[in-house]
This record gives sequence, structure tokens and C-alpha cells, in this order.
Amino acid sequence: MRILGIDPGTGICGFGVIEISNDNRPKMLDNGVITTPAHTPLPERLEDIYNSMHEIIKLNKPDVVSIEKLFFTKNITTGISVAEARGICLLVAKQNGLPIFEYTPNEIKKTMTGYGNADKKQMQEMVKIRLGLKSVPKPDDAADALAAALTHLYVSKTLAKVTD
Repeated sequence: MRILGIDPGTGICGFGVIEISNDNRPKMLDNGVITTPAHTPLPERLEDIYNSMHEIIKLNKPDVVSIEKLFFTKNITTGISVAEARGICLLVAKQNGLPIFEYTPNEIKKTMTGYGNADKKQMQEMVKIRLGLKSVPKPDDAADALAAALTHLYVSKTLAKVTD
């Protein structure tokens, strides 16, 4: 199974692709970020995200998409534009016929570290450990996207055990 994890954002949208190897361990295949210039009009930024997501899916051929749900309390304006970028990611996944799974930041943190209020450093270290990497994936948004992908892997494995 190949999982595309997405950490949605307008300026920086993280992505990470993992696959389950023959020894049943997750392996990172790809990760990075889609960046859009800050002063570019939002419709153009969303178009860049749309085109880039299509390319990422075409190159990596994931079986499912795991995307972080939005949670914001302070800046509603930023939250709205991030929600629009998230919507673009959901649309592209749907257009490519991919099942979509959504997880809150707390669900991802709890799955990755056992603690729903883990900080970024703890999360990044767990991504590194669970994928057997020599260093933490950079930038943070790519590591967050890999955490979303790993969360789906662990949740789906747990559900499979429950239903067996």
C-alpha cells in the first residue's frame, strides 16, 4: 500500500509518500513541499497547488490519501486560505479516484508519539525513527505530511486487526 500524506497550506503545502515494504515496515518514497509566492493572488496559488498535486499523484501512484484536518483558533483569515488549499488537495485526490482519510492534528500526534499535545520536535523525531531515516525530513511541512501518512498506516493496521 502506498499512502500520500498531505499537510495542507497555501504558502507551503507538505506532502510525503510512504509504502509498506516486504518486511512490513514503512518506507519513505518521496516528500517535499509545494510553495507559492506570498504576494501572488490566491487563485493563482491554488492553481499551482492543484497542478502540483496532480503531478505528485501521477509520479507516485498512491493507493490512498491521508490529509490533516484543519484546526485553527487565532487567525481566521489564514485558516480560510488554508481551508481553500485543503479543498484543492481533496478535489485532486477525488479526481484521481483515491480514497481519502482525514485526521486531526491531535490524532496524528497521539498516533505518532502517544501524546496528543506533542511538540513539533517530538513529532519530527518519531517520523525519523519510524521511517528509519538518518535525519528529520525538512522542511517541517514535509515531516508533518509523512506523519499524516504514517497515521493512516497505523490506524488502518489497527482497524484490520479489530475486524479479523
